[in-house]
Amino acid sequence: MADELSDHIIVCGYGLVGEKIVDILLQHNIEIVVIDSDKAKTDMLSERGISAIFGDATSSKVLKAAGIEKARAIAVAMDDDAKNLFTVITARSLNDKIVIATRANDEFLKDKLKEAGAKFVATPNKSASDELFRELTKGV
Repeated sequence: MADELSDHIIVCGYGLVGEKIVDILLQHNIEIVVIDSDKAKTDMLSERGISAIFGDATSSKVLKAAGIEKARAIAVAMDDDAKNLFTVITARSLNDKIVIATRANDEFLKDKLKEAGAKFVATPNKSASDELFRELTKGV
């Protein structure tokens, strides 16, 4: 899969926020790959014709399968702040130019996520999916 992808956006987590991000990106005809640890969700996305990978987004192997080296951006939208942080660190280590937008449930982690390489961190006080979309598609 990774060989054929380029200039796409990876969405990690297909929960409430991830689903909204995916919907908005698809409305704008942006090529995406979704990573989720729920096989039923990735199977459903695949049946809809959406590129989806079952796996843990904190894994280098999974991010490489999603084409992280050639992706233009990644939205890290899982419900677990620790997993979001590890995914940001891993994504940054695999692609030092990628735009990383993430969410944080705990305001305390906002600075840590930015230090780890996130360009933008949405917190629950804001509309996370709308803000992530704007940051991911600047200049598109």
